[in-house]
Amino acid sequence: MTGTAPQPTGTTRPPDADAHRLDVAHVAGDAYTVEVRGHRIQVDQPVDAGGTDTAPTPTELFAASLATCVAFYAGRFLQRHDLPRAGLRVRAEFTMATDRPARVASLRVVIVPPPGLPEQRRAALLAVASHCTVHNTLEQPPQTVIELAS
Repeated sequence: MTGTAPQPTGTTRPPDADAHRLDVAHVAGDAYTVEVRGHRIQVDQPVDAGGTDTAPTPTELFAASLATCVAFYAGRFLQRHDLPRAGLRVRAEFTMATDRPARVASLRVVIVPPPGLPEQRRAALLAVASHCTVHNTLEQPPQTVIELAS
């Protein structure tokens, strides 16, 4: 990162060595492309919301972020215990708030363990997966600053 943008009073920016960066650019209509570490992800809006439905919405990716983080932690747990990951699935469901501000009101994540997971490992799998980085972040929200570039 080059230069340092002024910070609003009372906020801190993480040290550059620890900062992770992604960039979002407008494509067309309601579609945007996210670039992160050489990867590209596209987002859009459904047709009934004015988009062209060429990609998931940012809110869907938010839920997907939690679900994939849970899946990753569950998978690593299985790997550490020499248990197969084949068949591991994670499902996420979310509802939107009906009042303002616009936001996700609830998230439900269901881990479908691989067939044959020993009963005595189920609670530990759930405990480990429930402490994934994204879930921890939702439980202890980060300081968030949105600013306009000069």
